[in-house]
Amino acid sequence: MSTSTMSRPRTPLPDEPSKRRRTVRSGGFASAFTVNGLLILGSAYMVLPVLWLFFASTKNAADLYSTGAYAFGQPAFLDNVVAVVTQDGGVFFRWMANSMFYAAFGAIFGGLISVMAGYAFDKFQFRGKDSFFGFVLVGVLIPNTATVLPMYLLASVFGITNTMWAILIPVLCNPFGVYLARVYSAAYVPAETLEAARVDGAGPIRSFFSLGLPMMMPGYVTIALFQFVGVWNNFMLPLVMLQDQQLLPVSVGISIWQGYSIPQPEFTPMVITGSLLSIIPLLLAFIMLQRFWKSGLTAGSVK
Repeated sequence: MSTSTMSRPRTPLPDEPSKRRRTVRSGGFASAFTVNGLLILGSAYMVLPVLWLFFASTKNAADLYSTGAYAFGQPAFLDNVVAVVTQDGGVFFRWMANSMFYAAFGAIFGGLISVMAGYAFDKFQFRGKDSFFGFVLVGVLIPNTATVLPMYLLASVFGITNTMWAILIPVLCNPFGVYLARVYSAAYVPAETLEAARVDGAGPIRSFFSLGLPMMMPGYVTIALFQFVGVWNNFMLPLVMLQDQQLLPVSVGISIWQGYSIPQPEFTPMVITGSLLSIIPLLLAFIMLQRFWKSGLTAGSVK
């Protein structure tokens, strides 16, 4: 009669759990090091040019090429600012006002149109809904520079070239804003709430402005801020559409001064200082609207 012995499971050695813990810790450290390293590189990529702009605006034309990139030169910042604001009769202020008007118009009204369109694509049912939204997604993939020439030809047909309308009408269309608004509508606006509003007798327009828009306010602010930055940094459209210097945004105006700096190097500090002053409204917009993003994140965590 043969006997079989049952093999007992091997008892792990005392040092095996510690080895596993060390492996997990080393893996976690490697992941954290990689993520933090990439974040540091991304932050440096975005911050270092602005930091260089700040240091360069304190230098005159001679110090720009004789001192370090991140070193102060002779105290010339105030002189550069005075040169910027007095050049061509203070046209820099007009360029800044034009950029502010174009960007604010696109952010407020273009953002509202995007929110309304995204809300409609999410909550309403109509024929060809998916096909129309597919066209919106195609618009997201097309770069803005590819549409400048067709828009110029259309503007010339209607006789609005070299006018503010040639800039204001195109900025009302933002395919990416429509896509983002549909995502926010699906996440923030419950269908049950709209159904209750319909039972109480509220129509689609009243339901949107009384319920949908307040619930989507964090998304509206986000879309408006993206639109503000995009219109503020827009270069090709005003460059092609506008010839009157009194209508130019600050991005195109500074590029004109940049062309002057080639034969006249004294324009270079003025171009750098003007570029530094032109980003101040963007920084203020991000700081002022940051609380809306925080409230949106809080609302999403509660829901």
